[in-house]
Amino acid sequence: MVVKGLLGFLLLGLPLFSAAGSLRYMNAWLLIAALFSLMLAMSTLLLLKYPETLERRLKAKEKERAQKDYVSLIGLLFLASFILAGLDYRFQWTRVPFGASLCALLLMCLGYGLFAATILQNAYASRVVEIQKDQTVVTTGLYAVVRHPMYLACLLVFPAMPLILGSYIALLPMLLLPIGLILRINNEEAMLRADLSGYEAYMQKTKYRLIPFIW
Repeated sequence: MVVKGLLGFLLLGLPLFSAAGSLRYMNAWLLIAALFSLMLAMSTLLLLKYPETLERRLKAKEKERAQKDYVSLIGLLFLASFILAGLDYRFQWTRVPFGASLCALLLMCLGYGLFAATILQNAYASRVVEIQKDQTVVTTGLYAVVRHPMYLACLLVFPAMPLILGSYIALLPMLLLPIGLILRINNEEAMLRADLSGYEAYMQKTKYRLIPFIW
């Protein structure tokens, strides 16, 4: 877990600092420190409450080709956003006030809080699309509001990152993020309707997939 985490932060920092041409990109260090702290807190919470869930999340890999494609699309959007943020720092195309970056940091923390609450309310919540052994449909708590609260958390966390990095232009790739999430959700729900008992009835009870009163 530690090795994977360190490798992840290395892969995060590489496009940022390479594009920026400097290690003195303070907003990048702010994002990395915040992500490290939030991920450590969430992993510790899972280790204490649901160690099996943590182990399963670390080992999980997408099996369906369509889901692999959606994950690749989202990964490319992240890469493009980070490269643009680094270039924006280097060439000073746009400038986000530091106060706005701190507000975005609070938004990201709220998103991670939503991640944590989702997992605490649904031990079957996974970072990949799969039906687990003995899985049942969760219909209460956040799942009574939207069917995919974890993806709602993504809508808070991901767009906040470019603002934490101090770049408006890096927001552009993130504007395509909802498209990737919608494609992933539609594919996931087709599988859940077919293979998870009770999911069809749950869809009738909880109308909204991602954003309350919108979709």
